[in-house]
Amino acid sequence: MRQLDTENLGFARIDHHRVLRKGFPEVVLCDGKTPAQAAAILLRLYHAGQGPVLGTRADEQVWRLVQDEVPEFTYHPLARAVYLRRGVPPACGRVLVVSAGTSDLPVAEEAVLTAELMGAEVARLYDVGVAGLHRLLAAQAELQAARVLVVVAGMEGALVSVIAGLVDKPVIGVPTSVGYGTQFAGVTPLLSMLNACSSGVAVVNIDNGFGAGYLAALINRLGSQPDT
Repeated sequence: MRQLDTENLGFARIDHHRVLRKGFPEVVLCDGKTPAQAAAILLRLYHAGQGPVLGTRADEQVWRLVQDEVPEFTYHPLARAVYLRRGVPPACGRVLVVSAGTSDLPVAEEAVLTAELMGAEVARLYDVGVAGLHRLLAAQAELQAARVLVVVAGMEGALVSVIAGLVDKPVIGVPTSVGYGTQFAGVTPLLSMLNACSSGVAVVNIDNGFGAGYLAALINRLGSQPDT
């Protein structure tokens, strides 16, 4: 492991070998870093030339800093992501990202962007929460067409159990911090999803759209590989 390719910036050690181990370059969590630190890491990943570059939980200041040097960088304000779409594999399979409500879209869009950069074909099905179940039942064809589903929900998180009971595909639940009082900033839907009655559910952490998109893309990729 000591022989692996890393770059020491003093405040960060960039893992340039990750794309060989994981099939996708290191992703930068910009939250908690200064804009200058986040931008420096993103630019070093860009110059390494190893595929897409993605910084999550970024603000426009980070984007402006990297764009000064590399204008091709893009900012996704809803997902709060800075990214460079380069070397993305041809789209395969289908990941369906579902949101219970419009307030869940920042997390959902983080999942969408992550899965797209990893080569998944991604479709969206938004604002189909259980308060209006007819909206979901009218989208049966979209649910069944997906290879993997990412279900993003706040409040009590019930949408995950409902969807998992309707499909024979892996369902990844993403609890969000959207809700009132005893929603406890995402703890209530997290516990609800972990206790889902329906089978075939995996759950990531609160507001972790990136983790859900990454996992969905990996599962989708496995389904696209030829049998050996």
